[in-house]
This record gives sequence, C-alpha cells and structure tokens, in this order.
Amino acid sequence: MKKIIRTIVAVLFVGIVIFGFVYLYNKSKEKDVLYETKNPTIDNIVQKTVATGTVTPRKEITIKPQVSGIIQELYIEPGELVTKGDLLAKVRIIPDMVALNSAESRLNKAKLQLEDAKLVYDRQKRVFEQGVIAEAEFQTYRIEYNTALEEVEAAENNLQLIKEGITKKSGEISNTLIRSTITGMVLDVPVEVGTSVIQTNTFNEGTTIASVADMGEMIFEGKIDETEVGKIQEGMKLELTIGAIEDASFDAELEYIAPKGVEENGAVQFEIKAKVKLEQAHFIRAGYSANANIVLDRRDSVMVISESLIQFEDENKDSVYVEIETNPQVFEKRYIETGLSDGINIEVVSGLELEDNLKAGEKKEGEGEGQQG
Repeated sequence: MKKIIRTIVAVLFVGIVIFGFVYLYNKSKEKDVLYETKNPTIDNIVQKTVATGTVTPRKEITIKPQVSGIIQELYIEPGELVTKGDLLAKVRIIPDMVALNSAESRLNKAKLQLEDAKLVYDRQKRVFEQGVIAEAEFQTYRIEYNTALEEVEAAENNLQLIKEGITKKSGEISNTLIRSTITGMVLDVPVEVGTSVIQTNTFNEGTTIASVADMGEMIFEGKIDETEVGKIQEGMKLELTIGAIEDASFDAELEYIAPKGVEENGAVQFEIKAKVKLEQAHFIRAGYSANANIVLDRRDSVMVISESLIQFEDENKDSVYVEIETNPQVFEKRYIETGLSDGINIEVVSGLELEDNLKAGEKKEGEGEGQQG
C-alpha cells in the first residue's frame, strides 16, 4: 500500500515539473511581431516659422503741452476721430511768482521811462517848431520817445504771456490751446480736468495730453529667433492670425529686420516689422497680439512620407534609409534621398515609388492586415 502511494506521489511530482517547464517555455517564447505598412503620398511641403508680436499703428504720436499749468478743459475722449489742428485741450497757466514779479517790475520801469521820454519829446517839439533846433537834433528825441513806447508794449505783452499764455496780437494762436498735429484716432487721454501738466523742454519730455494714431496703416511688430533670422528677407509674405479676431487671417509683407539682436531668456531675438493689409470687414485695434507665419520654403505636389519612417545609419544623417516590404512582413533596407521637411512630413527626392510599402509601427492586437496610407 505504501509503495503504491509513493508511486502516485512520484508520478504527480514528475507531472508537475514537466507542466512547469512547458508553461515557462511557452511563456518565454517570443511572439511574432507584425508591422503596419504605409505608402508614400503626393502632397505639399511648407517649411515655415512663427513670430509672435503685436499689431500697432505705424504712425502714433503723443501730444504734449508747450506751457506748464493745469488742464482747464478737455475736448476729446479715446476713440474719437480728429483732424490735424483740432482742439484737444486747454491749459490754464499757473505763473511763476519770480517771473511774474520781474515782468511787473519791467512794465513799471518802461512806463517811467516812457513818461520821461514824452516830457522831453514834447519840450523839444515846441522848440523845434519855433525853429530853435535843427530837424536832425529833434529826430533823436523822437526816436527815444518811440523806443520808450515800444518798450512799454513789449513789457505789457510779456506780462500777459506769463499770466495767460497769450497776447493781444496773437489772436487765436496760443500755446495754452493744445491741438492735434495729425489726423487720426485718439487712442488714450491719460489726463483729467484739473491735472497738473509740465511743458516739453530740454530737461523734461513733458506730460502727455493725448496719444493720436493713424489707424488706416498698421504694422506687425514681432521677434524671431536667431536660428531663423538668416532664412528670412525683406519682401517675404506673412500670414497673420490675431487672437482677438477668430476665423480670420491677414496678409502682411516683411519690410524690416533688425540688424542687431537682443538677448531674452538666454536666446537672441531679432525685431521684425511687417506692413499689414487691412480688410474693411475687420477693425484692428492697437496692441492686438498676433502670430505671423513666415513661409521659408515650399514644395508643391511632391512625394512625401512621414518623418517617423526614416532611419539613419550609424547616426550619419547623410545615410537615410527606410525599410521596404518585399514579401508579407519581410522588410529590407532601401537608401533614399530626402528634401524639404515641415517637421512632420519630409520630401522624398529619389529612391521610392508610390506603390512601395514602408515599414511603420507595430500592429496592435486585434487589428486587420497592414494599413495602406
């Protein structure tokens, strides 16, 4: 009985060992790998770069006062259209006390000199009329009197200029009236009535009363990386997409490339400018952010394949090859000559035919026969 039990246990042990070996062998055995295939296609290859920037008016100026004072009246608001010479604001002058005192003193002195010159002139005139002195001698006293009259008038004008910024002779011309120097749209009015303003002078650029721009001529201002700047040139066509205007693109023409780059975040950037071709259906506001697609090169109706299909031999980029299916799931190397790439697809110059099946990725379980693309 014991012998029978030992025999059964031994047979079971041997069976378990054999089953284990068979299971592990089947587990470790590599499965056949099936690959998808793709065909070359005819398509267009467009190599382009993208520059980010903003759309701004080509001509935008800031209006600044010629006198210091306080804004007395404002006649415009942002968004209004103005023409050259239109009145924008009026400044009330706050006279400098030292200059005011000096002007008043000058006027008083001029009046005293005029009074004295008039007395001398009247006396010498009577003597001249009596024939006592010659006309040449009398002419001297008449010139002194006229000079004194002119000095009084000049002193009065100077005092009026200091107080009011205008003289009687100037009429409507006054540096207290701020006028637009161009025709365009008012973009910004950074002051309010009662705001103190400073005149433009050698040491100060002055307070901005308003900014006015010609919105009929816009330009794109952006920056491009140093690795791409050598591929572009003035006159190239750009396609602008503006974030604030959906489903619309605008044509532009590159007209300026900065000769000097500026380092930003570790990369050298070059400024570019392009003239934007406006459309009546869309109003572009100053400062809109935009992206400019610049076409560097293109090939139309050429044979292309996905860049993921190409391989390099020994990391030598000149030895480019793909794997061609010669029999079902049997592939061989074929060297090809490539051309322009857009980062996704690449042009095939020679080495392939449209009917060639190229080795692609592994086929997932449950999928059908190799995909033709």
